[in-house]
Amino acid sequence: MNLSFLEELRDLDPRDPGRWPMAALAGAVGATFLVLTLFLIYFFVWQDVRPELQQKEAEEQTLRQEFQQRHAQAVNLNVYKRQLKDLQRSFGALLRQLPGKTEVPNLLVDISQTALAAGLQQKLFQPAPEQDKDFYAELPIKMELTGSYHQFGEFVSGIAALPRIVTLGDIQIRPANGAKGYDDLSLTLTAKTYRYLDPDEMAAAQHGKTKFVHPPGHGPR
Repeated sequence: MNLSFLEELRDLDPRDPGRWPMAALAGAVGATFLVLTLFLIYFFVWQDVRPELQQKEAEEQTLRQEFQQRHAQAVNLNVYKRQLKDLQRSFGALLRQLPGKTEVPNLLVDISQTALAAGLQQKLFQPAPEQDKDFYAELPIKMELTGSYHQFGEFVSGIAALPRIVTLGDIQIRPANGAKGYDDLSLTLTAKTYRYLDPDEMAAAQHGKTKFVHPPGHGPR
């Protein structure tokens, strides 16, 4: 591009394009056509394509996140397997501490004998009805014992040493017959032991939970 052409461009009167040289006029028309074409493409094409592009970008981000999560899971798969085996072993150990149906009478005898071995007198030993849970049944036993504070401690230690799980709750200690001191006390408590349900019992318990469940909007009238 020579200096004369640049000078001609500077001398062009934008208010009188009819007197422009042919080259300048053709360039202006081409530039106008290009700008108009870009505007029409943006307005009619890009505006329609943009939402789809944004959706695809969002899907790409979601897929990237899913890939990262699955990659992390795959990397830690062996760790998860080891943790699962540890949990299964722990659960099996706890499950073995739950007696079966046939072992419950012997366990009740063990609880009673633990109280007698501690030198306590039993005023009440009343097993309550079983309460079914997810995979086990809870057996509450209301007990009332009399003896000394030291004997109560021996009883609690003996219960903790049993091979089966027994918990003590609702504990109340008060003087027996209005006596004073720590040698003549009355202890009331609820001992709870547990037994695992066999498959038929678990199925029956699950059926009992779902039998009275009504779909939304179809409850009893």
